[in-house]
Amino acid sequence: MIKKTRFDSFCVNGFAEGCKYCVQGRKLVLFISGKCSRNCFYCSLSNKRKNVNKIWANERECKNVKEMIEECVASQSKGAGVTGGDPLLCLNKTINFVKALKKKFKSSHVHIYLPTDLVTGEKLRKLKKAGIDEVRFHPKFLEGEFGKEVDKIKLAGKFWARRNIGIELPMFPDKVKETSRIIKAVSRLIGFVNLNELEISDTNFNYMIKKYEINEDTYTIKGSREAGLAVLKECERLDFKLKIHLCTARTKNLFQYKNRLKLRKILPFGFKTQDGSVKYFVIYNKDISAKNRKALLDKLGDQIYVDNKNKRLILSEKAANQIIGKAKIKRVEEMPTWDACVLEMEDT
Repeated sequence: MIKKTRFDSFCVNGFAEGCKYCVQGRKLVLFISGKCSRNCFYCSLSNKRKNVNKIWANERECKNVKEMIEECVASQSKGAGVTGGDPLLCLNKTINFVKALKKKFKSSHVHIYLPTDLVTGEKLRKLKKAGIDEVRFHPKFLEGEFGKEVDKIKLAGKFWARRNIGIELPMFPDKVKETSRIIKAVSRLIGFVNLNELEISDTNFNYMIKKYEINEDTYTIKGSREAGLAVLKECERLDFKLKIHLCTARTKNLFQYKNRLKLRKILPFGFKTQDGSVKYFVIYNKDISAKNRKALLDKLGDQIYVDNKNKRLILSEKAANQIIGKAKIKRVEEMPTWDACVLEMEDT
């Protein structure tokens, strides 16, 4: 029976363990590299990440393991989803980061997304040994020949219990038959399936608008959700339980992402909003002389946080009220992420 979850998604027989952490905002997104073994026309990676060999932990570009751990602590994560690109193109780097994460947070849950192109038994063995708890394959389900895909996914059964093996597929409005076919082809080798509502991005926009209609929300493809529900209905008929989850764009944006924002630690004297953003009273370094800055810190030091990273002083509401009109104070609303993306700024 198809059930609608409280996360605005749909499922048959529940969903994977890794997804339970994701919808709570408890998974660090560990983007290991933008390099990939494929060139999927529907790939939604941004130009900043696509085919670029950089590591990102959530919104933070990381040069080393230490920075990844810092972001994990700041976001209060209980694990990570390792993605790309193709993590197998940089297997040693992937293993090093996963090992470091599992060493620091022994109870953390780590899942990984893998295109099937470079999958071998030896690589899967190394990933399991490094600490990967759950593996999610992205098979070439639109190419018609599933034999090699099935064989590669079958290898995972040597290292993980079936419940920890799954496939992840984009849900095309016109590909219900093909999607159902690959699910049935590998259904006895896996424990779960994730179907993702199709979204547009800067990098796939030109193809998508030629091929499909866009919903009124301007970022999802019309008919994708309905096609996913049709696949769920088709797979209800399997003679054994397989967890199938239709993850909608709203699930990702209103639950996975927003919950992650709400959990992320903020700087002193900030105010969290219901949407997960944060508001500060600030004086930017460029708006105050060195002399006045020192005098302000001498007088109200315990009510001021020196934010060197963003080149500013963050004031408590009490401090802001004391000096309003005497200094150029701004009220800033921003995302509580490493990049501190500013949403709104106004003078007090």
